[in-house]
Amino acid sequence: MLSPARPLRIVAVSGGLQRPSRAATLCEHLLDVIGEHTPSDPQLIELGQLAPQLAGALWRSQLPDAVQHALASVEQADVLVVATPVYRGSYTGLFKHFFDFIDQDALVDTPILLAATGGSERHALMIDHQLRPLFSFFQARTLPLGVYATDRDFADGRLHSHALIERARLAVQRALPLLALPRRRAPAVAETVATL
Repeated sequence: MLSPARPLRIVAVSGGLQRPSRAATLCEHLLDVIGEHTPSDPQLIELGQLAPQLAGALWRSQLPDAVQHALASVEQADVLVVATPVYRGSYTGLFKHFFDFIDQDALVDTPILLAATGGSERHALMIDHQLRPLFSFFQARTLPLGVYATDRDFADGRLHSHALIERARLAVQRALPLLALPRRRAPAVAETVATL
């Protein structure tokens, strides 16, 4: 078990557009698994709930406070968990729109656990072909194993697939050594967050 000086700020971002959302359920499960291994301060951001406030904004200065605070939470996270439904072979447009507002230096060295949900196994490689390159642009530390879930892995609003639960546990176990590594903070981001 990791023993950080303070609980890790772990922020999960779900790109799901509806509620209930399989992407949000997957995020919550991964937050719970990480919390079993290290003291953490988890937060879940559901982009579907922010959609009306994100729509139409071209510049970060145009965004309302609720979205500004969500962006600041992501930028100051010690660890990110991101999950999105697969839409036409990629992440949702809302997911990309949200991350377009993140400062390009804010996530340098931030560990990011990648996850996605889809209707079938056909889209499982989307994690490596779409999500990993997106977060490589930010120079983040994408964690070794991604977690991909299909519709049949859920029942009654929870994960019920033993194989998927084991995959999630393994992804977190493989990530633990990377969570303990120091990361470089971008001074400009720290100043921005302090003024919110």
